[in-house]
Formats: sequence, structure tokens, C-alpha cells
Amino acid sequence: MWRRRIVGIGIVFLFALCVLLGRLIQVQLVETNHFTKHNINLVEASVKQRSQEMELDNGRGTFLDKNGNALTHQTKAVLILFPFLNKMDWDSKKVADIIGTSEYNVKKSILDAKDPVVFGGKEPIELTSSQMSAINELKIPGVFAAEKKFHINNNIAEQLLGITGQNEEEIQKRYPDRKLSSNTLIGLTGLERSFDEFLLPDGESKLVYHVDAKGGPLFGLNVKYVEPANPFYPVNVRTTIDTELQEMAERLVDEQGIKKGGLVLLDLEDNSVAAMVSRPTINKANPYQTDGVNNYMLKQQIVGSVFKTVIAAAAIDNKLDDPNRQFNCGKKINGDPDPNYQHGMLNFTESFAVSCNNTFGTLAKEIKDIDVNLIEEYAGKLSLTSLVGWKGSVFHSADFQQFSGEEKGRVFLNEEAKKDKNYVALTGIGQHEVRVTPLAVANMMATIARGGTKESVQIVSDIQYKNGTTFYSFDKQELDGEKLSPYTASRLQKLLREVVTNDKGTGRWFQDLPYTVAGKSGTAETGVFQGGKQLHNKWFAGYFPFDKPKYALVTVNLDVFSDEGGVNQLFADVVKGVYEKQQAPNQ
Repeated sequence: MWRRRIVGIGIVFLFALCVLLGRLIQVQLVETNHFTKHNINLVEASVKQRSQEMELDNGRGTFLDKNGNALTHQTKAVLILFPFLNKMDWDSKKVADIIGTSEYNVKKSILDAKDPVVFGGKEPIELTSSQMSAINELKIPGVFAAEKKFHINNNIAEQLLGITGQNEEEIQKRYPDRKLSSNTLIGLTGLERSFDEFLLPDGESKLVYHVDAKGGPLFGLNVKYVEPANPFYPVNVRTTIDTELQEMAERLVDEQGIKKGGLVLLDLEDNSVAAMVSRPTINKANPYQTDGVNNYMLKQQIVGSVFKTVIAAAAIDNKLDDPNRQFNCGKKINGDPDPNYQHGMLNFTESFAVSCNNTFGTLAKEIKDIDVNLIEEYAGKLSLTSLVGWKGSVFHSADFQQFSGEEKGRVFLNEEAKKDKNYVALTGIGQHEVRVTPLAVANMMATIARGGTKESVQIVSDIQYKNGTTFYSFDKQELDGEKLSPYTASRLQKLLREVVTNDKGTGRWFQDLPYTVAGKSGTAETGVFQGGKQLHNKWFAGYFPFDKPKYALVTVNLDVFSDEGGVNQLFADVVKGVYEKQQAPNQ
């Protein structure tokens, strides 16, 4: 009996030993770099336990403006000090003299440090090339002058550029065939999301010093510099953003007190985004806690009277724009007297200038009687119901989109509404179910300014290797679908200009601007009430200069009371700012 017990116990111990041996082989030989489903790098983890590291660059690509200047990160030459210096006798005074500070400040910076520090902390002292050389020539262990990448605080165009984060589940979903660490930063929104595959790190750059359990040197006094093996990465994504215009736009939006809304400024030379602002801003502590993470310039909004531009285009092509025809602009679209506007009898052009609801409600019903699909067709011709951001084939991706999260517009939700004269009349003035994005409205104005040619909107011009050479360029691209005739586009140009030149026009405030402006206003009822008062969306969309268009601009203030707004003053201020920028080189 006792022999059986001994044999049984021996078998159990032998089995346990085999399990432990198998686990040891798994840890030491088989899965050293990708242990468990979490892809833990055991070698890297063991090194970190016995090392002090200073990350110089996390390896993720960055964004540049149109001139090649950094938008999200910048590299600074800084002094890096390792904490083991506290246990050494080193020439701190000489280091202090080189950087122009006191020996006390240098020693104090690492007094209680457990990890390497950048001298100056959040506001590091930037070193000159001669200071860097002088410090490194001292060859003091644990004292280094090196270039380190820093995140730019309060970076501009934050919703457009987007945010990054760590999300193991999303990594596995997005890149099932790639072995990425669970700590890898990925793009969650904006351009960080759409260009994520290009921006993924190929390895980080860092200074590594191996220490024992007490923090003392383990392998002598040498610090190792680690960098990716590929000299072409990380890449830089060059956007079309004009930093000067973007900073001006952000400032002006805030000066007008816009809490929800923003603006889109397009450069018509290549139909690119020169500036884009969305409010509210992102909550840095918890991005998803508020609406700030949303880019409202890419989201569907109720557009109001700006949509009358579509009705005008359809009316022109279907001969409903007889200049001798008069519309009663003292009535609402249901025929009742209008208590707010008593414009009297006006023709087609005058009705557009003063934004007469009755005229365009009536025209919308007449267009419906010709063809129930005509309004949607003309919205498509003006690129309001499709994605307008650059989209196409990029390497193995056949349907790559530059704008992450861009929404399509719409006119009707169902077929029945197209046939109902009351719904159609509301649609004609941009109410009911009409929804469009500010980006699409800006592109509509760009389309009209160009004479009817529809182009996609670019926000990125090219992707560059680390050394500045081009990795991929995004070409100008026309949008698919039917287009306006040059004649119709020309007529719309004159109507949009009439909005400004007419003494009763809704854009008459822009008559004295340094650039001639053409455009259309819009005030949309949202159906949402606050304190017994309805909230509205306020718009002004246009382009300038009228004779030789260079820019299309949309300003929008969302969910405000009827007596609030700020979009007209914002539009005017941006036009003035662009003019001043254009004139500056000639002064």
C-alpha cells in the first residue's frame, strides 16, 4: 500500500514538474516577445525592471501644417539627468555654467527623482547646438544633451487632428495580423484615426541605463541609446492647414462666444481646408465626457435657408425663375400673414436676397410637381448629400477616407414626404428632415464659385518619410455624379452676390469688407426648447473675392436663441483677417 502511495505521489510531482518545465520553456523560449493574449514582451518587461529609461520619441508619426511646421509635437534639445547622479561625485557646476543656471538648481532637479528627468520639467530649457556639444563632451555618466519630442500644449484644430489612446480590444480588431503591444498608442478620432496605419510606431527612441535593485549601476556607467532600425520612420502627415489662419479662426470663434459650432475655411486653389474650428473644445482630462470630442463641422446639422440655394438651382433649370413673376413675401409658407417679415411683393432674385420663405416654399412644391426626386438630385449636384472629403484607393485600402467621422447629408427620410406638399414646402426652406454638414455647405459654395465643378475636399496633401521625402501624395479629385451647368452656376453666383449688394439683403452687413463677398444666410428652427424659447442654428456661407474666388467660408452657431448668433460678425472678421494676411507680404 505504501509503495502505491509513493508511486502516486511521485507521479503527481513528476507531472507538476513537467507542467512547470513546460511553462518555463514557454516563458523563456517560445513566447518571450508575445506572452499571453495581451502580447506582453517578457524580455522588455524584465529589462524595464532593472533599468532607468528616458523616452525621447514614442515612434508615432506626427502632423505638419501646409508649410511643414509641426502641429502636434515639436522636438527640443534638452538636458537629461539620471537619478543615480545623486550617489556620485560629478561636475554639476560645469554643467550649470554651460546652460546658464545655478549648480543648486541642477542638483535640486534630481534630488527626489526615481526616474530620469528633463531639466526644466514641463517648460524645459532649450539648448543650443554648442551647449549640446559642450555637455556631451564632458562625458559625465547620466548627463546627456539630446533631442526629445514633446506634445504641443493647447494644440490647434484639436477635433480635426484627433486624439490617441491605448485600447487593446481596438488594436486586435483593427490590426488582427499584426503583433502590437497592448500599450501601443492608436488614433481614436480625427486624422489620428484615419491615418492611424501610417502613424503606428516602428519602435521608440530612448536612453536606457541598467541598474541593480538599489538603483546603482549594473553594467558599468554606460547609457545605451536605442532607436528604431528603420531610418525612414516615423512618417509625417502634411496637412493643408494654414497655421496662421487656423490660430486666427480659433481666436475669432472664441471672441464671438460660440459654445457649439465653428467654421470651415476652404482654399479654392486646391479645394483644401485652410482652417477648421469646432466648439466645444476637448476635455483633456476625459475626452469622452463632453461633446468636445465631436467635430461638428463634419456632423449633420439643420441648415435652414442656406438650402434655398438648391431650390434656386432647380428653379433656374426648370424655368421657374421668371423675373416678372411676383411672390407675396408678407406671408408665411402656409399662407398666413408673416408677423416678422413684411417684404411685400418680390421677384425671384429679390426673394433670394431677403430669404423669402413663401417664395421658396412655393417653388419647392412646383419642383415636386415636375419630379418628386428633383430636389434631391439638385442637392446632389451641389454635393450636399454625399461625402465630400477626399476618398479613394491608397495602397491596399480601396476606400480610404481622409476625414474620419464625416457624415452624409440628406433631404428626405422617406418617399411619402417627397409627395406631401407641406413637407416639401418646409424642405424648400431647409427645414423638416434636411440635414447637411458645414463641410458640405462650404464645398457647395466652392462648387458654385468654380462654375459648377465638384471637387473633393482635401485636408492632407502628402505623407512624408522621416527624412522629408514623399511617401504618398494625394491628388486633386473630382466628385462623381451630375453637375450644375456653367449657366446655372453663373446665375447662382449673381444671386449669392445679390444677398450682399441688395440694401435689404440678409448679407448687406458685408458690403464694406475689403474683399467682395457672395453668400447666403440661414436661420434654422431646431424644434428644441430651452426655458420656453426655441433654439436655432445660425449660418452664413459664402465665398470671396467675388470676381476671382480664392476662399469659401462657412460660419455656424448651433443651438442658440433667435436673438443670438455671432455668425455674421465672425464671417466678416475672418474675411478681414484673410485680407490682412494676404496683404502683409506686400507691405
